[in-house]
Amino acid sequence: MVQRHPAPADLEPIERASRDELQALQLQRLKATLKHAYENVPHYRAAFDAQGVHPDDLASLADLAKFPFTDKTALRDNYPFGMFAVPRDKVVRIHASSGTTGKATVVGYTQNDIDTWASVVARSIRAAGGRAGDMVHIAYGYGLFTGGLGAHYGAERLGCTVIPMSGGQTEKQVGLIRDFAPSIIMVTPSYMLNLIEEFERQGLDPAASSLQVGIFGAEPWTDAMRREIEARAGIDAVDIYGLSEVMGPGVASECIESKDGPVIWEDHFYPEIVDPDTGEVLPDGAEGELVFTSLTKEAMPVIRYRTRDLTRLLPPTSRAMRRMGKITGRSDDMLIIRGVNVFPTQIEELIFKMPQLAPQYQLVVTRDGHLDKLDVVSELRPEAAAAHPDTGALGRELEHLIKTHVGVSTRVSIVAADGIERTLTGKARRVIDQRPKN
Repeated sequence: MVQRHPAPADLEPIERASRDELQALQLQRLKATLKHAYENVPHYRAAFDAQGVHPDDLASLADLAKFPFTDKTALRDNYPFGMFAVPRDKVVRIHASSGTTGKATVVGYTQNDIDTWASVVARSIRAAGGRAGDMVHIAYGYGLFTGGLGAHYGAERLGCTVIPMSGGQTEKQVGLIRDFAPSIIMVTPSYMLNLIEEFERQGLDPAASSLQVGIFGAEPWTDAMRREIEARAGIDAVDIYGLSEVMGPGVASECIESKDGPVIWEDHFYPEIVDPDTGEVLPDGAEGELVFTSLTKEAMPVIRYRTRDLTRLLPPTSRAMRRMGKITGRSDDMLIIRGVNVFPTQIEELIFKMPQLAPQYQLVVTRDGHLDKLDVVSELRPEAAAAHPDTGALGRELEHLIKTHVGVSTRVSIVAADGIERTLTGKARRVIDQRPKN
């Protein structure tokens, strides 16, 4: 079944570099990036000047803390192409976010950027155990979303055979996996659970499929979900991390031989952890908000971009570069319910403690007068239905777990299998916020 694998013998030299060698390269590239951004992006020139800093002020990596942060607001304020650092005709591709909370955030790539991106994704797939000639089924969405094309170009760069399936058409996805026999799948973890359910719905054993490795990203997921996927699908589940504003998938990725957190490819992306409230840089090992500065991007360098992802930096293990811990939540997605900070992943961990419940859930936030209320909807596993006709008792048990471990009172509803709507794009809609907007 799931097993550890040896590290590949053909690592790039930078993956084995000493800390001094890596930091020397980072400093060299960081100086060039700050200069490039200051000289070519009006937003960065104004932001640096307002903070009283200049690219020449960077003498050490620690000096980066003197420079201002970048966030989504800056990207939206400069919509569509105001953050580009090269002439528009040098931009060979554009991606953008959905813009569901405002204007879309637009990112651009030169040909060198596309080549760099393909290289780091290829490195990520190799770290996950992929090799030239492997067949890779890509079920991330294609289009303006960076997931599908990012994975696609990286797999091709490694020399893999790509099945560009994209998202949706779950029944067809299972048919193609059965017929084409890929060994690797790249998809969101929540959609992988949909695929597992579809295998089982068709009377097939997902663990008997050709798949050996799943490279999962685009949403936070817990170790409990990893164990669930590995046990049911009989694969190694490996975490890949990225975000469009910094590059796309491939900013960091887990190594299959250790599976102890995504390795940040620090030769291209410089990480910091900061206090979400004060912006103070925190030491490695402390939990806070993840911040990235790109080191090699041409079209759209990003300086101290606040990802809003909460995690911590961990020491190197399988590679020479630092790792990031599991994302525990997002500083801007955090729910505050009657003064209690609640992250969806906290609820997810508790659901996984109850074997009768399936790993599908939704959090519904409403307002009763002046007080916020949190309802949790969770699915009963099909095989548990006969043994647990009293779903009310299961709901009360989960309510007790949430109150004990999270500290907030909730109302839990247990619904039948498939009672929660599945997404077609792959990203799970975990939170439904029905509170008034004003």
